Amino acid sequence: MTKKEYQKVIDTMVYLCGCVVNGRLPGQEHLRDVNPEYLYQAAGRHQLHGIVGYALESAGVFDHEFIQSKAKAIRKVAAMEIDKGLLFDRFEQKKIWYLPLKGVVLKDLYPSIGMRQMGDFDILYDSRKQKQVREIFLELGFTCEHFGRGTHDVYYKKPVSNFEMHTALFGSSHKTEFYEYYRDVQRLMRKDANNQYGYHFSSSDMYVYIVAHEYKHFSWGGTGLRSLLDTYVIWQKLGDEMDADYIRLQTDQLGITDFEQKNKQLALDLFGGKTLSEEQQELLEYIAFSGTYGSVRNNIENKVKEYGGGRKGKRKYILSRLFPSMEEIKAGHPFFYRHKLLLPGLFFYRLGRAVTVSRRNTKTQLKRLQKTK
Repeated sequence: MTKKEYQKVIDTMVYLCGCVVNGRLPGQEHLRDVNPEYLYQAAGRHQLHGIVGYALESAGVFDHEFIQSKAKAIRKVAAMEIDKGLLFDRFEQKKIWYLPLKGVVLKDLYPSIGMRQMGDFDILYDSRKQKQVREIFLELGFTCEHFGRGTHDVYYKKPVSNFEMHTALFGSSHKTEFYEYYRDVQRLMRKDANNQYGYHFSSSDMYVYIVAHEYKHFSWGGTGLRSLLDTYVIWQKLGDEMDADYIRLQTDQLGITDFEQKNKQLALDLFGGKTLSEEQQELLEYIAFSGTYGSVRNNIENKVKEYGGGRKGKRKYILSRLFPSMEEIKAGHPFFYRHKLLLPGLFFYRLGRAVTVSRRNTKTQLKRLQKTK
């Protein structure tokens, strides 16, 4: 798929998603010249199979791959909702507080189940109960895929249930303002009315956290169209509840006000069907070509620019990859962080992985670094 073909597919995908969230039927004229295979590939890159599948069916287009993906998205959410209910029942019994995050909340703002596609359910909980929570998941038939590293643990149960259990929203290796702001997250939590240990954020605080989380991905390597669609849906559904002055104060503290305002306006204009400015077109291209979780290209270019650009920036980037900070070691290599006498061995460990199990990824990064200005 050429860049021109991809851009055409992106335009179609934006149109289809806009139709769904705005309650309009798509016109057939927008679908005539679009390659279904390309549309499917792009929707997968941005985790939009479900909502695009809904849009196509409403237009009378029944593509087998989209039908299957839409059905899978619905089954996945339904299965994880059942497991979430069982999990929260155990939390209530064990007196463990919990707070659903991101897609767990956002999916209910979309018109139908499966439209807001997601890979997992994210839940913040009482970090003092980490081992007890692991026992609960194991009792519920999950396997523990990741434990005690960074700010979240990962649990999986066949065929589709995947949970990320957060002990914190941001760690010390993340943006300093984020770490400090969310270190005392309980000050932002509001008690649910229908249980004893469940919590939620206000609409404004939920939005601020989502913006901060998206900025993390955006500055790393970009975000995909799904994040823009989330922003549009939030303001469409919860706009009357949002406190714009409060949001501005929080984003000022986090250092992301400019990002929030530009991202929000792009989302509102894009899915609202308005003509984009040249600056918005450039931002949209960055987002559209990065996919849901960003790209290696964007990550390297952002880091080199952050380090001063040019040869100097490249040298600093290479050194940062060879010799990570203590915060990065704590998050990514907790064994070496706990046993600091072994830290010299981390260099050889990382170097060994770079030329063996991560060889392909290393080559990709070196090629991208060579092309970065």
